[in-house]
Amino acid sequence: MSALVQFGAFITPMTIRRRYSLSVLLAPLLTLPLFAQSQTPAPTETLQVNVKVVTMAVTVRDKHGAIVPNLTKDDFSLTEDGRPQVIKYFNHDTNLPLTLGLLVDTSMSQRNVLDSERSASQHFLDQMMTNAHDRAFLIQFAGEVDLLADITADKGKLSAAMDQIGAPQFSNASDPQDTGSGGARHFGGGTTLYDAIYLASDEIMKKQPDRKALIVLTDGVDRGSKESLFSSIESAQRANTVVYAIYFKGEEGGGGNNGGYPSHRHIGMGGGGYPGGGYPGGGGGGWPGGGGGGGGQRPTEGSRIDGKKVLEQICTETGGRMFEVDKKNSVDQIYATIADELRAQYMLGYTPDKQSTDSGYHKITLTAKQKDLTVQTRQGYYAGD
Repeated sequence: MSALVQFGAFITPMTIRRRYSLSVLLAPLLTLPLFAQSQTPAPTETLQVNVKVVTMAVTVRDKHGAIVPNLTKDDFSLTEDGRPQVIKYFNHDTNLPLTLGLLVDTSMSQRNVLDSERSASQHFLDQMMTNAHDRAFLIQFAGEVDLLADITADKGKLSAAMDQIGAPQFSNASDPQDTGSGGARHFGGGTTLYDAIYLASDEIMKKQPDRKALIVLTDGVDRGSKESLFSSIESAQRANTVVYAIYFKGEEGGGGNNGGYPSHRHIGMGGGGYPGGGYPGGGGGGWPGGGGGGGGQRPTEGSRIDGKKVLEQICTETGGRMFEVDKKNSVDQIYATIADELRAQYMLGYTPDKQSTDSGYHKITLTAKQKDLTVQTRQGYYAGD
């Protein structure tokens, strides 16, 4: 039985903890014992040293778009907030354990593509989960976020969960989107894209080590999320999780009457905004990076959100890519491209300089020293509680 993910609770297997400040990722605490030197016995002294290690999953391509697999850390230049940083950790081991999260939009605008999404997703997981330590989970989202399969290495459980994609779930009859007929929910009352990314990152991914990626299949239009675009991106960045998006143009043309602006209340991020609360590194400004506090400007009546641009922003900020399904690019072909990228990632790490101790967002710029090479990685991280 699947577990409904709601903003009051995970019914099973975990509990949602509403937090208005997210925990720091990438700040391991190293304990180094220092022993006093003397002629007489002395108490052992322990020095606690906080070392922030920022890690990055990196993909590099040449001018023809081919992946470049043979670089070293000396082939890169790194800055944080404009200051040069030293790359201290470098790994190109393709056998590192991988954690994948599939997030499937089952709202009415996507109902005609669910069969192709289901079969392609199953093939992708079979192809990617080759290491005994590889794991995955499956979420569907429409008017609510539904955890179909919690994180597991069991392909049988994942396959069974795939069969549930798009099936009506059951909810409390008092829910305002409930149909009233036996408690069955018909998807289409909303598209909680931002909630799905936030919960997958904050409740699952941030607890996982090594390589992590979310793959979102959607038209990119959010209707009804409690979280904002800003907080969903921030959550993925804090969890050091790359987001890939597979864009299916929705039947509703991308936005609905409210332009994709969440119709439910906003919580915890300064009152929400359009479509939510600010932009990483943009000074708290709106969509995207606009001035002013409180999350930017609300869309005008009848305006529509460009779901493709929303997905491009999410992917760019987290180090992933957005792909569009069309006549030339099937979902199977796109999955194959994502699989190639995940297998060819470099893992880089550095300890920020002393000037980087301030909490908040820090902008990362990673470039290749060799000309005509394009570097794909996340654009920043959050420090401080």
